[in-house]
Amino acid sequence: MHDIAVARTTWLSGLGRSQWRSLFAANLGWLFDGFETYALILTASTVLHRLAPGEPASSVAFLTGATIAVTLLGWGMGGILGGVFADYFGRRRTLITAIVLYAAFTGLSALSWSWESFLVLRFITGFALGSEWGTGTSLVAEMWPSNARAKAAGLMQCGLGLGFFIASFCWYFIAPIGPDSWRLMYLVGVLPALFALWLRRSVPESEQWTKAQHHRKKLRDRAPGELTEGEQAYTRLTLRQIFLDPKLRRLTILGSVMSLVTTLGWWGISTWVPLYVSDVAAKAGHSASSWASGAGMIYNVGAIAGYVAFGFLADRFGRKPAVLLYFAASLVLTPVLFLWTHDLRIIAVVLVVNGFFTLGQYTWMPVWLPELYPTHLRATGVAFVFNAARFVAFLGPLLSGAIISRLGGYGVAATVVGLIYIVGLLVAPFCPETRGRPLPE
Repeated sequence: MHDIAVARTTWLSGLGRSQWRSLFAANLGWLFDGFETYALILTASTVLHRLAPGEPASSVAFLTGATIAVTLLGWGMGGILGGVFADYFGRRRTLITAIVLYAAFTGLSALSWSWESFLVLRFITGFALGSEWGTGTSLVAEMWPSNARAKAAGLMQCGLGLGFFIASFCWYFIAPIGPDSWRLMYLVGVLPALFALWLRRSVPESEQWTKAQHHRKKLRDRAPGELTEGEQAYTRLTLRQIFLDPKLRRLTILGSVMSLVTTLGWWGISTWVPLYVSDVAAKAGHSASSWASGAGMIYNVGAIAGYVAFGFLADRFGRKPAVLLYFAASLVLTPVLFLWTHDLRIIAVVLVVNGFFTLGQYTWMPVWLPELYPTHLRATGVAFVFNAARFVAFLGPLLSGAIISRLGGYGVAATVVGLIYIVGLLVAPFCPETRGRPLPE
């Protein structure tokens, strides 16, 4: 008991107001992203029934997948550009810009008059959403000490699960209001714009980024012929540099494959959790909408625990063992949930465990990725790995939707897509272990 108390004191000691504010800002930004993302998952079929009336059930499943896919595509594009922006113009400025933009276009989504207009607005909203994560991750990593960095990353990442939970909670009460109640969900998404005002006043800029930017400006004031190869690499476009440098290129490719596993696995599987549970509930004579919202809340209770736990596991056992554990558990739990569990009480238990691993595994990215890239291109590298996967992962909902429309079941679709976790188990061992190491400069 004494050792536990000492350990807790050790990682918390020395932390100041700036560290906690940076974590709070990144967590809240990710919470708002989570709310917006899960609001789409919860409301997509309702929206499409209203904006595309007369479509058969099989077509609605496909259109739902298409809407989510377009959001992911916008997210990927915006995320990569946002990372580059954060490396050149600052972490805090990028956070503020991203939050204001996605709050504005989320509110505009409530005014959609057709499926096509909703699709366009979802793409732009996704574009703005993507810019937030890599920026917040870099800010937290640079402001927290090495002995607490992974734990802070887990606490930051749990904001996504909190956002999912809040979205499910809101939809539980908003859904019964009427057929156009989905518009209220998107109006709630305007509130994050108020958070940008606090962020501008209260959260400091990263000192590591400030020093790196100052150094970059000094090098740019010199003639190109006077710079060494290392100095030229420092002034080169960040997105280009992560592929020109052989070491960074290898890490970027490995990280991108693992990111694809996590992203494709989640979007191709978890997207269908509310629909699967509501289908089981309806067959059992229960309220489909209530169980869909309840499933989202239950699922994200496990996810929140999984996000936070990963940071502690990664500090205790290493980044690599923690990732392998989460990938393996996700591989096994997907068919357990979708194929072998049909009793609502058992489903509720499995949802918690499944959410712990399939959603909780996202924490490997804010824990591991910042430790692979130097400060002057950290946000670019982190954002590229996190977001580039969406250019392929957007096929997950489309693939699942196509399988569902042809075979008529969520279980087979989720299980087929879940095989992607095997790729993660094969790739993760080739990544370097970084536990206890300082951030590269």
